[in-house]
Amino acid sequence: MNIRIFLHIQYIGTNFHGWQKQPNNVATIQEVLEYAVGKIAGHKVEVVAAGRTDRGVHSLGLTAHFDTHSLRPIHAWIVGVNTYLPADICIIHAQQVKDNIHARFDAISRSYRYILSNDKVRPVILRQKVGWTFIPLDIVKMQEASQLLLGEQDFSSFRSSECQAKSPIKTMISTDVYNSNGLICFDFTASGFLHHMVRNIVGALIYVGSGKLNLEQFSHVIKARNRTFAPPTFMPDGLYLTHVEYPPQCGITNTKLPDWFWGKK
Repeated sequence: MNIRIFLHIQYIGTNFHGWQKQPNNVATIQEVLEYAVGKIAGHKVEVVAAGRTDRGVHSLGLTAHFDTHSLRPIHAWIVGVNTYLPADICIIHAQQVKDNIHARFDAISRSYRYILSNDKVRPVILRQKVGWTFIPLDIVKMQEASQLLLGEQDFSSFRSSECQAKSPIKTMISTDVYNSNGLICFDFTASGFLHHMVRNIVGALIYVGSGKLNLEQFSHVIKARNRTFAPPTFMPDGLYLTHVEYPPQCGITNTKLPDWFWGKK
């Protein structure tokens, strides 16, 4: 009998080369997770995620599924798997779902939050947990610019040259830029994201906040549909995948952001 298990995963991505397995034996989230799940399942498994986070990017709620023929109590897929995971990866929730529910193809939106320190001195205690720029930023202007990203658009200007997505057209559902406990939060929810898309958008919004781009110029960057028109890719340190949304009929349990996390809950 085939059983499909859904997982919600938290991790610090600093020591990993992103989610996806790679042929050169570098450490990836997928490879480490498949090993740990396989130890509990008693056989090799393939773990399929809702999306692929980049090197250095973190997660508070990435979802993934795998199939197994092994009968285990649901807590074994949490507590048991966690015993085989390194300290910077943790399963926070598991549930059995129908065998036609797919972590990637059934997801209707993904949400990311970028956390930025704007202090004059780099925040050493939060090293690799937040991004940093010492250049003064106008949050109001960045919020105004972020609204130009809403709707269905071609996001080629924010697309990495290594992106494997079939189409650069995505629907940006919501954006928000605001202050939270002395840090600047950039929130994005979209139907999907291109490779480096959030980091490229954050880099462009920082140009707006610092006065290097005005709203008209930012709009031109979007409409150009050309990566060479946009500012450089910003550092991955402060980027977190926060949530993956599914239709109610999928029966996927929603996990909440922890109270200690910066920004809106």
